[in-house]
Amino acid sequence: MAEKNVQQQDVGQLLKVRREKLAALQEAGKDPFQITKYDVTTHSADIKEKFEEMEGQTVRVAGRLMQKRVMGKASFCNVQDLKGNIQCYVARDCVGEDPYKEFKKYDIGDIVGVEGEVFRTQKGEISVHASVVTLLSKSLQILPEKYHGLTNTDVRYRQRYTDLIMNEEVKDTFIKRSKIISAIRRYLDSQGFMEVETPMLVANAGGAAARPFETHFNALDEDFKLRISLELYLKRLIVGGLERVYEIGRVFRNEGLDTRHNPEFTLMELYQAYTDYHGMMDLTENLYRTVAQEVLGTTKIVYNGTEIDLGQPFARITMVDAVKQYAGVDWDEVETLEQARALAKEHHVEYEERHKKGDILNLFFEEFVEEHLIQPTFVMDHPIEISPLTKKKPDKPGYVERFEFYLNGWEMANAYSELNDPIDQRARFKDQEAQLAQGNEEANTTDEDFLNALEIGMPPTGGIGFGIDRMCMLLTDSAAIRDVLLFPTMRSM
Repeated sequence: MAEKNVQQQDVGQLLKVRREKLAALQEAGKDPFQITKYDVTTHSADIKEKFEEMEGQTVRVAGRLMQKRVMGKASFCNVQDLKGNIQCYVARDCVGEDPYKEFKKYDIGDIVGVEGEVFRTQKGEISVHASVVTLLSKSLQILPEKYHGLTNTDVRYRQRYTDLIMNEEVKDTFIKRSKIISAIRRYLDSQGFMEVETPMLVANAGGAAARPFETHFNALDEDFKLRISLELYLKRLIVGGLERVYEIGRVFRNEGLDTRHNPEFTLMELYQAYTDYHGMMDLTENLYRTVAQEVLGTTKIVYNGTEIDLGQPFARITMVDAVKQYAGVDWDEVETLEQARALAKEHHVEYEERHKKGDILNLFFEEFVEEHLIQPTFVMDHPIEISPLTKKKPDKPGYVERFEFYLNGWEMANAYSELNDPIDQRARFKDQEAQLAQGNEEANTTDEDFLNALEIGMPPTGGIGFGIDRMCMLLTDSAAIRDVLLFPTMRSM
């Protein structure tokens, strides 16, 4: 305890010194916070990559001071910018005596601009020989110790700005995330899809099995919900004649936190008129391959030491066949709810009283199958009980034209041949409301305006929803969803 108190006193003194340095600068009329701009000509990585053509040229770089070695009349420092870091050589005879004295007082964490010539040191390191060093912003806090970095995950997530400074791989993850989303947009745009935006505040949160967040709109004195899905509004646009639409946006689900779930996350949904769920499978294969190749330069990715091949044709299997393969139960032979319950008890699969035969099949799938689906796999033909917005299979009563896409044992996407029969849809909504009354808080409720849109007429349509965050996890080899969210949801301090 005594040692900790000493450390706290030391930190307190260091922070005090930083503020005193700032006060001295301000007193001398050199307040760094009064500087409004600095003309950067290049970044660190560009200098290193193009050294042969840039050697001897004058450049202006800017970034955070991460290291400083003062050696009498000359010093070395390391400046970190968006693309990496670069060594800078600062000599008294080159920058001037007074500026050199000021430079020696700079602290690790300060933001500086360096103007000088590109050269290579005697030890072979590409550097900038400074002629002018400008203090652009004073850091009044102390960065984590260089060699131990920032390892406390709670602090990393709460102080993402510090995490980005101290951990290069974290910055790289979020740069890749941005590239992934850009690549998705380019692919869909090339396929004739139109990006649109739909409401986040809704009176009826439908389109998925999830519990919504609720809020109150003071101006209208009405209760609203935060959307849990993008589906119902996007399908309204298909009715309106926009044949290929997509949206990438935040959705909100009032659920728990774990390595794959955050209550607000990024969802991409698209809808295409005149196709079905087979069309959505083809689109998914092409999209994943295109994005991986563009962002990573390969269709073979490694996640947690396991190679996943996106270049091979994705496997396709029905849910019934998957349960038969991995659980040894042939659901085609299950005729009654009583038989389903008996099988669940026999295989120690827990179910609720409200669950029907199709619900129990899905429980078997979750219990025995999901973890085995490491390579890309489409699991097709789900039971109607868990698919209230999906078109029925004409040749198999009780099942619908739906698939879930799996990678690494995770559900990555959910797709349907969209239900466009308004009479059937109303009956499905009625069944959902019955489930809600029985205690299923994730059940949908009837959306009259959506039903009106279906009555006007929606063409045969294929639709799919992609979890962007899980896609980013896989393509960046990130262990948890919080590692690909810049500001994940955290409990208040």
